[in-house]
Amino acid sequence: MSTVEITSKGPPTSDTPTPEAKATGGNPADRLARARAHARVGPFENPIDGLARAIVLRVLARMKGGELELIEDDCILCFGALEAERPLRAVVRVRSPRFYRDMLRGSLGLAEGYMQGVWDCEDLVSLTRLAALNVGFLDALRRRLAPVLIPVQRWLRFLARNTPVRSRKRIEAHYDLGNELFSLFLDPTMMYSCAVFEEPGATLEEASVAKLERVCAKLDLGPSDHVLEIGTGWGGFAMHAAGRYGCRVTTTTISREQHAYATRRVREEGLQDRVTVLLQDYRELSGSYDKLVSIEMIEAVGWQYFPTFFRRCSELLAPDGAMLLQAITIDDRAYEVEKAGKSFINTHIFPGGCLPSMEVISRSVARVTDLRQVHLEDITAHYATTLERWRERFLAAGERLSDLGYDERFRRLWELYLSYCEGGFHERRIQDIQLLLAKPGYRSEPPSL
Repeated sequence: MSTVEITSKGPPTSDTPTPEAKATGGNPADRLARARAHARVGPFENPIDGLARAIVLRVLARMKGGELELIEDDCILCFGALEAERPLRAVVRVRSPRFYRDMLRGSLGLAEGYMQGVWDCEDLVSLTRLAALNVGFLDALRRRLAPVLIPVQRWLRFLARNTPVRSRKRIEAHYDLGNELFSLFLDPTMMYSCAVFEEPGATLEEASVAKLERVCAKLDLGPSDHVLEIGTGWGGFAMHAAGRYGCRVTTTTISREQHAYATRRVREEGLQDRVTVLLQDYRELSGSYDKLVSIEMIEAVGWQYFPTFFRRCSELLAPDGAMLLQAITIDDRAYEVEKAGKSFINTHIFPGGCLPSMEVISRSVARVTDLRQVHLEDITAHYATTLERWRERFLAAGERLSDLGYDERFRRLWELYLSYCEGGFHERRIQDIQLLLAKPGYRSEPPSL
């Protein structure tokens, strides 16, 4: 690993280093000393900015797995080195000394800075992948500080837990941003979850349908089944299951926009006799169902309610029923420090959200239900491709988004959100799984796909 500082004789006239640029090496101590010296010149005369910069550069000196280049007004700093098997490289253009203070606030600070133009990067996915490869050091630091920080953070998050009323408001903050927004980057199925690309040349729509088929096959759906779906989305699964397999589907959401959209789609497809769309919290549901589906909804439940979610799922299933959970999960070792903290995702994108870990899912199922695991599949690799397609479509729709009133700050935030998730799935910082759980009376054979 190395840190290389490239200083120019004067302020560069563009983002490209001038021909006069000079690379300097030396041992790590010398390189850090030179980096600290830069904190006292130009736009970094503020002592707080200089201190923040020095701290950040010391952390970045540990960079591995690729190369990061920071371009300031009067110098270029390079960290890490390209690796043949993983040629990751990201260039960050620092537009304001506030960048370093923002970095000390983690993803929340960086995202807010990016929204405001404090920094730019042409390859946000590579930047996120580099961050994911190097976050282990910060995880270890946060675990050491956990005995002091986590109790306070957990108490604050408990006060802001996802009660039914608060859940509705938080869901509205994301899913009620406008159906046209989502239609601009999702495919015609309007599935806002990981697709499955069974063929290399598959379209996004084909991959979404393949995912739906996978869910239905794992549940062995048939005309005699009454299926409960927790988390309607825009009605893609409910209409697919009812239309192709003839089963009855009761699906619920707490988003008014999604409820209106899905109800209209069901009516247009002539499926009113088989699909019922509810506007209810999962905690308010009643009845008994043969099968249950929840596709990437658990992330909005909140960590305080994971046991409640699984208990309700179990209570709503018939004695011989089964449920298919598709969930985004986080590494068990990162769960405790992540769940109590504030990130830009659980602040600006999915307020109050929390990714479960596999250990937390298993513990909740074992403690509060009589469900057992039948089948588990990791579909993480497909999510990076899904997000790449969404991101490309989102960026291509920039002019239309502007016409609809989504300003540059919003578009930058969402570009970062899609890129951040794509990079996280690439490097397996986060995963996506399909988990089939069953009641004691369930006797079907595990699916072979």
